[in-house]
Amino acid sequence: MLNDRKEKYEKGKMTKSMNSENRMEEKSDEHMDVRLQHCLAYVLHTSGTTGTPKIVRVPHACIVPNIQHFRVLFEITHEDDLFLASPLTFDPSVVEIFVALSSGASLLIVPTSVKVLPSKLAAVLFSHHRVTILQATPTLLRRFGSQLIKSTVLSANTSLRVLALGGEAFPSLTALKSWREVGNKTQIFNVYGITEVSSWATFYRIPEKILNSTLKCELPVQLGFPLLGTVIEVRDTNGFTIQEGIGQVFLGGRYRVCFLDDEVTVPLGTMRATGDFVTVKDGEIFFLGRKDSQIKRHGKRLNVELVQQIAEGLPEVESCAVTWYNQEKLILFMVSKKDLVKDCIFKELQKYLPSHAIPDELVLIDSLPLTSHGKIDVSELNKIYLNYINLKSEWKLNGKDELWEKLQHLWKSVLNFSEDPLKVPNESLFLNSGGDSLKSIRLLSEIENLVGTSVPGLLEIILSSSVLEIYNHILQTVFPDEDLTFSKNYATKRKLNDVNQEENNGKSLRQESVMSLNCDSEINAFMALSRGSQILSLNTTRFLTTLEHCPSACSSDLISQTNIQNMKSLNPPALIGTSKDPSCIADVPEEETPVMGAEKMEFRVRWRSDTGKCVDASPLVVIPAVDKSSATVYIGSHSHRMMAVDLYSGKVKWEQTLGDRIESSACVSNCGNFVVVGCYNGLVYVLKSNSGEQYWMFTTEDAVKSSATMDPTTGLLYIGSHDQHAYALDIYKKKCVWKLKCGGTVFSSPCLSLIPHHLYFATLGGLLLAINPATGNRVWEYSCGKPLFSSPRCCLQYICIGCVDGNLLCFTHFGEQVWKFSTNEPIFSSPCTSASEQEIFFGSHDCFIYCCSMKGHLQWKFETTSRVYSTPFAFHNHNRSNEMLLAAASTDGKLWILESKSGQLQSVYQLPGEVFSSPVVWESMLIIGCRNNYVYCLDLLSGKQK
Repeated sequence: MLNDRKEKYEKGKMTKSMNSENRMEEKSDEHMDVRLQHCLAYVLHTSGTTGTPKIVRVPHACIVPNIQHFRVLFEITHEDDLFLASPLTFDPSVVEIFVALSSGASLLIVPTSVKVLPSKLAAVLFSHHRVTILQATPTLLRRFGSQLIKSTVLSANTSLRVLALGGEAFPSLTALKSWREVGNKTQIFNVYGITEVSSWATFYRIPEKILNSTLKCELPVQLGFPLLGTVIEVRDTNGFTIQEGIGQVFLGGRYRVCFLDDEVTVPLGTMRATGDFVTVKDGEIFFLGRKDSQIKRHGKRLNVELVQQIAEGLPEVESCAVTWYNQEKLILFMVSKKDLVKDCIFKELQKYLPSHAIPDELVLIDSLPLTSHGKIDVSELNKIYLNYINLKSEWKLNGKDELWEKLQHLWKSVLNFSEDPLKVPNESLFLNSGGDSLKSIRLLSEIENLVGTSVPGLLEIILSSSVLEIYNHILQTVFPDEDLTFSKNYATKRKLNDVNQEENNGKSLRQESVMSLNCDSEINAFMALSRGSQILSLNTTRFLTTLEHCPSACSSDLISQTNIQNMKSLNPPALIGTSKDPSCIADVPEEETPVMGAEKMEFRVRWRSDTGKCVDASPLVVIPAVDKSSATVYIGSHSHRMMAVDLYSGKVKWEQTLGDRIESSACVSNCGNFVVVGCYNGLVYVLKSNSGEQYWMFTTEDAVKSSATMDPTTGLLYIGSHDQHAYALDIYKKKCVWKLKCGGTVFSSPCLSLIPHHLYFATLGGLLLAINPATGNRVWEYSCGKPLFSSPRCCLQYICIGCVDGNLLCFTHFGEQVWKFSTNEPIFSSPCTSASEQEIFFGSHDCFIYCCSMKGHLQWKFETTSRVYSTPFAFHNHNRSNEMLLAAASTDGKLWILESKSGQLQSVYQLPGEVFSSPVVWESMLIIGCRNNYVYCLDLLSGKQK
């Protein structure tokens, strides 16, 4: 092994051991027994830094191969001086001690008081004693500081012959090369292992040509080759050994076995899971990070150690550490080489890191805290950050001017244009400046950190008002005695429209059915489908003999109770719908290709219709009972256009331009003759469903993003506004029946329960309200503490809603919380229930689609490739009516079809833009809006139809 081919020999040995995954089973009946005399060499505790603390009892046969191999690998002689860098509680100390003693080399032991002083330690090691072998953690080395490392530890004339770094992720090659003085000849090794398999398992010597190269190198350093007697395997999530790709490292060997905790006997050749993830490429293994350093942030997977490596490579950074504080904030702790502005660091990080990896905060510290084992002390960093937060909260803002200046800075920082030297215009709106719902929550958090207190109602102001109005709203809380630039009525209040509209003056009107009123035309029988599998079946009883199908969606609480039984008795359709005009079917553009795999179904574009701008609204599909072939899709877009499109052919029936952007989804009236939609200009439009002609407008005092809900027993329509009010509208009498102040912006859509007769509204202030639909009076309210973007959804027993804090909450109809189910990120998706009302489906920003039982227990979860904002849709498989499927969309434009009982993937399709619209399924057609300006109708084809 001492010849030049020793590394090739080791590499060949590793390949051989990885290819023979069953080799350890040859003598599976043989065990190592802790009770045998002279079995154990020593016993220690793991620190718990990288997992649960354990007692590890190490046999002689397990640790001796490490000592033997390092003697040969480092070519140690009696002339060498080794530094005992590790404390006796850290198992590398055993290797350091016995490598020295068994080679006749000197072992240098220094007091702890010297170890903690970098300059004094450097003098002892390299001036007084001329140490030749140093085995340390990267953090311990960084304590010297880059200048001292370059001038002493890795200088051109250093005594250090071998530097072995292990116990933590290896430093970036960029940082490593910057630490070496020109002419340095020190051999540098990456060593890797775990205490559970006795110290070290692999080694890799960094080639001289890489260390001496002047080119910037971002390549990771491989783990290298197994040490004597060691077997290394990389296994996938199913436990199978892999030769390429990503997996978890397992370590072992015939005699490389330790006893953990209460183990008395262990089979020879036992392989231990490390919790470390790697990628294998061309036979080389590269460290990705620990299982507990893999986090989900802003809906994407992130390795915290990658952020640390990138930050460490910046020229301004002396050393750094990154923590995931309370699983909420990514904090970068940094020791800087010189005075710097934090914005400069963030600007540099944005060049090398994706947006979801940019830290939330940068904390400057004098030095990194270490554990006794020389690793970064994460608990101490958390204490430092807690003190930092407390200190920040004590800082007093020096009046309005400083608040205005810092608000401008935070505005730019959250919207990623902090380098812009220009002042933010007073009239700037957050959403129009590139903000979104998630960024608004971050800005809210930053502002509340700045002022040191919560600011009630601030989120609604951020989403709907200008930066100056946001500033004035904060002033009311922080400087209540100051004169305000604006009056407390920060938004320009619109006068109620006088088109046949009566003032309500807070009085509730007696609720009565409007079915007997003259609606300008006859009452129609129809079914209406909207997001979340909501079905409205109205006036269909006398048409049951001609109604040849039942919607493919599941029944919901919105089906009028007189028709529920009738609908359940109808059979699902047997044949796929076909276009009457095949020439209208659009060809599939190249970028809209299905993502193929082991799916059982396939998508095909039936038609797509250009709306002119982004389509965030969800479709409303109305199917007449008499002539289902005249079914219509109603949908609006950011282009201000409201459209009616023929479901089967994709032909535009009519188009109406409203006063502003449309994100509200349409709702159909009780008679079927009107569609109702909210608009950004604060108006609720009532349009004739057959022509788009404007029938009535109702004016609220701010933007309407909420979608209306219709009460099938009375015909009243309920809708919320950003003006913090809920409204009940009688469109036939063209008047507001009642108006209720909700104590927060109403962003989501109301939900109606028929038994008990309750109306549910949710606010961005975190309130869930139960309202009497007849009077507009509160029945009960519940404060969730965090904003509610999700719409409530009710079934026979319960009412459910998702919250920004990542919880799905479930209540009885009397306001008692039954359970909550936690995800890792905010929930903007609204819940959808199965036909049996036994399951609830919803998505989360953590990139998962969830299925829970009505008791709040997880049934399954499916990982998508991006955040899930929209609401899933449960429906019957058109080709196998006994099979229930689930359609869902992730924001990256992927449509997912899952088997609803198991969560198994049936098909996936990529749209060419982001998707915030929710899918609706009728027969075998899925309709959805996309941010590439189109609304799509896609056929779902089974294997026989492909």
